[in-house]
Amino acid sequence: MIQIEKKYNIALWLDKWFIEDFGLDPMLALYLKLLTLIVVLFIICTLSWYLTKIIIVRSVHKIFLKTKVVWDDVLVEKKVFEKMAYLVPAFIIVLVAPYIFGDFPKVIEYAVFLSNIFIIIVIIRSTITLLSVFDEILSHIVILADKPITTYIQVLKIGVYFIGGILVLSLILGKSPFYFLGAMGAMTAILLLIFKDTILGFVASIQMSVYDMVRVGDWISMPKYDADGDVMSINLNTVKVQNWDKTITTIPTYAFITDSFKNWRGMNDSGGRRINRAINLKVSSFKFCDEKMLSQFKKYKLIEDFIIENENDVKKFNSKMIDNEIDSVNNRRITNIGVFRIYAEKYITAHPKINENMTLMVRQLESTSKGLPLEIYCFTSEREWIKYESVVSNIFDHLYTIISDFELEVFEEPTGNDFRNFIR
Repeated sequence: MIQIEKKYNIALWLDKWFIEDFGLDPMLALYLKLLTLIVVLFIICTLSWYLTKIIIVRSVHKIFLKTKVVWDDVLVEKKVFEKMAYLVPAFIIVLVAPYIFGDFPKVIEYAVFLSNIFIIIVIIRSTITLLSVFDEILSHIVILADKPITTYIQVLKIGVYFIGGILVLSLILGKSPFYFLGAMGAMTAILLLIFKDTILGFVASIQMSVYDMVRVGDWISMPKYDADGDVMSINLNTVKVQNWDKTITTIPTYAFITDSFKNWRGMNDSGGRRINRAINLKVSSFKFCDEKMLSQFKKYKLIEDFIIENENDVKKFNSKMIDNEIDSVNNRRITNIGVFRIYAEKYITAHPKINENMTLMVRQLESTSKGLPLEIYCFTSEREWIKYESVVSNIFDHLYTIISDFELEVFEEPTGNDFRNFIR
């Protein structure tokens, strides 16, 4: 305890004033003196805090706002210096209390004790705010924009709270901070159970960062959690995903290590987005092309060369066959489904929004009870969802409409009207 000589004690003047000048009872004078000293100290602390905030903090804010750099503006926005201003009255209490409360040693003890706890709490708050500033500054750096910086900052915040809690407990219980560290060592199993999700999330965040599994802004699909959209944030415990219907799904961070998910970033980086759809054609509409049909097909610029070349090949092949005029079974002939398949391939290849450097084909899949699927497999140069769907719709609008020109039919399930017409 700090000992102060009587000649420096403000209480001497108050004793003389209350007892000698006003002639009050010594016990009443004692209580009035204590109340007066508390009010005086409160006024001093309030003035010191107010002057610090008005003069120093505002001056610093004005200087920072005039600079060209951005990071100091974040310090002003997060009110770091305003929080630190609370340290001034706390330090004043620690320094001035022994002089003011010279006749009240217990009051000095409690005032210094509470001020020390308050100082620790203010330092913790200021440090947490400063870490939030670092988080915002680092997240705007281009090379770190896709890294889980928030996760690491959250770990540091937990460490700050942990250290601050130990210091506060050591002051309250009068024990060394190392005493609590030793006690917590014996509680390791309980701590691991309590912070299981936090530990798993931290490990998962490191793995996600090292292996570049997920970044902020990636489009991911995770059916188990009904998530399909863009990653908004990656935190210590959760990953927020904004789905395409604008709902938000919160997924445990460690789930990205234990469960499977699809990241569409590869599609964005590749320069194309896949089209993989099929048109089901009625097998009963397949036929050989006669001269009239071939003449009509030659009018289509996309397949004109194909028709002419195949006609010549067929004629050469058939000329070698015996009795080709009599038995047409042995002759080669061009089919309408074959011509349409080539037309679809040529049309897609000529489309300005199709990436020719990636896989492109039109193929027949195994026939089913719903006809023969003719699959369109290619990649558009448009990766944005709305533009992509527009390209796909334009392609299939054309193909579905022109199918009838090849005397082909698209398979459709029979409806009530079909059955009624059949009965009639």
